Amino acid sequence: MAGLTRVARNRNATAYLAAVLVSSFGTSAMMLAAGIWVMSLTGSSSLAAWVGFLLWSPTLAGPVIGAIVDRAPHRRAVMVGAHTVMGLLLLLLLLVDVRTDVWLIFAVMFAYGVSFVVTDAAESAVLPAAISADLLGDVNGLRMSASEGMKLVAPLIGAGLFTWLGGASVAALDALTFFAAAALCLLIRPGTIVHTTESTPWRERIAEGGRQLWRHPELRRIVLCAAAAMAVGGLTGTTVYAIVDEGLHRSPAFVGVLSAVQGAGSVAGGLLAGPIQRRLHPHVFVGAGTAAFAAGLLLRALPSLPAVAVSSLIVGVTLPWVLITVATRVQSDIPAAYLGRVSGTVALLTFAPGALGQATGASLLAIADYRLILLLGAAVAAITAARCLRPVDRVPVIHR
Repeated sequence: MAGLTRVARNRNATAYLAAVLVSSFGTSAMMLAAGIWVMSLTGSSSLAAWVGFLLWSPTLAGPVIGAIVDRAPHRRAVMVGAHTVMGLLLLLLLLVDVRTDVWLIFAVMFAYGVSFVVTDAAESAVLPAAISADLLGDVNGLRMSASEGMKLVAPLIGAGLFTWLGGASVAALDALTFFAAAALCLLIRPGTIVHTTESTPWRERIAEGGRQLWRHPELRRIVLCAAAAMAVGGLTGTTVYAIVDEGLHRSPAFVGVLSAVQGAGSVAGGLLAGPIQRRLHPHVFVGAGTAAFAAGLLLRALPSLPAVAVSSLIVGVTLPWVLITVATRVQSDIPAAYLGRVSGTVALLTFAPGALGQATGASLLAIADYRLILLLGAAVAAITAARCLRPVDRVPVIHR
């Protein structure tokens, strides 16, 4: 609780978390509404599914976008600009009226994904310059709690507003939250942030992000562990409808209940992450969280509602721990001049495996029992945890 009290008294931390809270509310509402909007205009579930892909796809260019952000002398201005531009772009959706306007929704959703990568790259430099190192874990944890907490309520509000007034109303609401987030970011007062002035070719600048990551043995290990955990999360996440139908003999709508339980776990996990991080080495925290994640997957294979509910809670708590620890260590270990590139590289390494895991899981479900997929995921998570928990060789890191 001491860490939370100190965060509440820190102007930079509270301004940042308030910006996350309002933007997460608008984002969570808009993400659901965008898919519904496309579906209502076209009648195609396939086209509606493209919304999610367009949001995720810019992470593939994370190292490139991060290298561009690293050259910005004022990273807070990048955050403010990204929020403001996104708010303006969302207002373009007020023009959407008929099926042929769907391309505009797709274009804005792709820009949404780009803004996520840009903002993350800028935040990775702003936070360590604005918040003391011992509070970074608490702030990153609270950020996760705020984001996940909004996912519990905002989609319902977004769906209700869409039904009542249409998609344009949700877009306008989201735009307002982006403008509010931009204003709140102006309240953040970071110290001096070093930016890159390298004259080397772009390919070298981008590759330097990977090299910086590779020079830190513990950070490298937890990032690779996160990549494996997210791949397993994507793989096993595809089994949820089979679990509800074949395992629990409930209607598909019951998936919403399990999602709410997992979301509540993520909120709790974010609140607990900061205090625990201060007591454990990063690789121990990530390894322990991944081991608990493996145990949760085993519970999910049981045809028991209490076991599956507990599993959802465990998964909700532990996966955010992995991502929060990675974000905190990147902000703490990497020099400011390289933070954009490294955070972009980390985003690629952690989120791309999740998408590949989803594709693999969807394919396996056609030929294998869902319980076998869960057991496979649990085995991979357990092996990953064991490798992550091994002692780390402490070597001096030379920054170039």
